[in-house]
Amino acid sequence: MNRQTFHRYAQRIAATGLIVRGAFHVQDKDGVPRTGDGTTGQTLILIGNAGSAFWAAFRQSKECNDGQPNPLDRWSERVITELADELGACPVFPFGGPPYHPFQRWARRAESLPQSPMGMLIHPEYGLWHAYRAALIVDQPLRDLPPAPDADSPCLSCPDQPCLHTCPVDAFRPEGFNADQCTQHLSGPNDCLEQGCLARNACPAGKPFRYVKEQHRFHLNAFLKARTGSK
Repeated sequence: MNRQTFHRYAQRIAATGLIVRGAFHVQDKDGVPRTGDGTTGQTLILIGNAGSAFWAAFRQSKECNDGQPNPLDRWSERVITELADELGACPVFPFGGPPYHPFQRWARRAESLPQSPMGMLIHPEYGLWHAYRAALIVDQPLRDLPPAPDADSPCLSCPDQPCLHTCPVDAFRPEGFNADQCTQHLSGPNDCLEQGCLARNACPAGKPFRYVKEQHRFHLNAFLKARTGSK
């Protein structure tokens, strides 16, 4: 299998509005599941987004407009499953469990991402404005995979760390994220649902990739619905 084959994956993924978020040759310690026919995967390609580049494609989808729950997960599953069928790969997703696949571990393996003070993985270029939507398991060891970037965490050059001091209810703490405090805040009058998480917005890294307001609202409303069981 040659370099063109990996490029074919990247090009077809880009056509969906999503992007390749790194890839690696599978080792036993990676916890990559066997494919549906019992084959051991040889290469794993992570798929996700940086910023709002995919948002227009999702907003025009049937899943976004049918009023049913979990539209982004359903869109991701449909689009990536169709792509996997075309390319002869096995798709896996960070949702739909338990059990859940170790996407955070795979992300750090593929892109060497450090953890931010807020607890989220931070990218040297995208900052906190990125996510993982799926992975493709390929049964052959693709050559010429993109190397994992070896960049320092942007947090190291951010001594003030405004992300830890901007949350109106101090939900981001050294001991971890206080989801209950955040949920209570979002359930009442607040600026976060309209403007996006104020603490996340305070991070100076990746400003060009900040989500558009509509996407901010979508993700925070989805979080609130999941926490409260509302529709």
